[in-house]
Amino acid sequence: MFTQGQLIFAIFFLIAFTIIITISYKKDLIFLKNTYKGVKWVLVGFIIFFLILVLLKKLVNA
Repeated sequence: MFTQGQLIFAIFFLIAFTIIITISYKKDLIFLKNTYKGVKWVLVGFIIFFLILVLLKKLVNA
């Protein structure tokens, strides 16, 4: 299915890609923690808003 050269390239690419992504994530982690402090409250607000809409729809159609 694949040649030996293609398999070797795929293995090295996967290893290099994983290392680069891990390093980038660790660098950005400190910045992201400070930038997105209150984002969980925005998510909670959207969920509550959606639940209110569903509740109102059930009440109107009932």
